Amino acid sequence: MTPEQIASALIGAFFGAFGWLLVGLYMQRRANERQARNAARAVYFELEVNRINIDVALHHGVFQALGRSSFERLLPELATWLRADELETLARAYMSHAGYQQLQTNAELPEPVRKGLLERLAREHALAIRAIAERAFSRADRERLAAGHAASDVR
Repeated sequence: MTPEQIASALIGAFFGAFGWLLVGLYMQRRANERQARNAARAVYFELEVNRINIDVALHHGVFQALGRSSFERLLPELATWLRADELETLARAYMSHAGYQQLQTNAELPEPVRKGLLERLAREHALAIRAIAERAFSRADRERLAAGHAASDVR
């Protein structure tokens, strides 16, 4: 083999390996993003169920347990994918569960205090739902979800 052939082989091997490395990194990034988006969708629906439970407590005084298993299980994927402000909004909604549990167990709180706290919990969940929906769903999906909410909102 001549030195020119060796140089050509080395250059070809370098660019071939570098190309495969870039393809592998791209595919891994896409897989991680897809996994994080799926995690966000699961947390979105958990937040929606919680929002409905808070709404029922606010308007009818019936308290159901709020879920947090999806959030706790999927937080690592979300923490690497969401921006800090989005993650904080999401965490605040889940931190508000302590207040909800206190309302659920303490019947002695005055009605205006109960109502105010439940309204605050509802706002925290609405903000978290909106923030995570922006990242987890396409515009068309968000519009379909909003249309479904409008059709089922019978207060």
